[in-house]
Amino acid sequence: MGATILTMDEIINAICMHMAERKSVRVQDVQVELSREEDTGYTAEVWIEGRSPFLVESNMIEAILRYTHSEYGIRAYREDVRLELDDEITAVVNTSTV
Repeated sequence: MGATILTMDEIINAICMHMAERKSVRVQDVQVELSREEDTGYTAEVWIEGRSPFLVESNMIEAILRYTHSEYGIRAYREDVRLELDDEITAVVNTSTV
C-alpha cells in the first residue's frame, strides 16, 4: 500500500540514463528539460550531440520504469506510474500492486 515519489531531478536523471544507453553516449552528454503544456501534456526536450528530440509522456514513463527498477529494485508497470505537477513535475509510482 505505498508509492514511491520521484522528484523532478530523478525524472531528469532517469531520462538522461535511458537516452544515453539508447544513443550510446555518456550520461553527462545528455541534457533534459521537462515541461507540461495543456495541448501536449508532459514532454521532455532532450539534447544529445546537437540533436534535440522530444519525448512524450509514454517515453518518459518508459525511462522512469527502468530507473525505478535499477535504482530502487521496483518492478512496476506503465499503469502504476502517474506524472503530477505541483511546484515541479514529479512521478508517483504505485508500489502496492508490485
